[in-house]
Amino acid sequence: MSVHSRGVKPPLMRDTDALTRAPLAPKHLSPHAKEEWKRIMPLLIARRIITKSDLAGVEHYCAAVGAARTIADTMTTGGLPDLRLAGLHIRYMQTARQLAAEYGLSPTSRTRIGAAVLDDDDADNPLVV
Repeated sequence: MSVHSRGVKPPLMRDTDALTRAPLAPKHLSPHAKEEWKRIMPLLIARRIITKSDLAGVEHYCAAVGAARTIADTMTTGGLPDLRLAGLHIRYMQTARQLAAEYGLSPTSRTRIGAAVLDDDDADNPLVV
């Protein structure tokens, strides 16, 4: 009998070739995308899961977040919402969410890499049965 692992992602592991310093944001990224790059890079470096070969994927994540924020800004300043922009906004947010999961930037994916610190010390809690 075969074992199907559809839908089950392998656990992320710390990499031996992980970057130790955050590179500068690529110049062609939008201001929102550069802001996201500066926000997430210290986290990825600290978790030691990002390598030089992963930078293109991180760049795509930041570009998707930047595009979603730019579209949201455009929709906020306009009068009636443009349905084409709204659809595009949804697609960029979905893409950003999917890419975020690849790098441990969502709560579920953080538990796969052990980045979320669990407090297993129940001895100090008098309410634990």
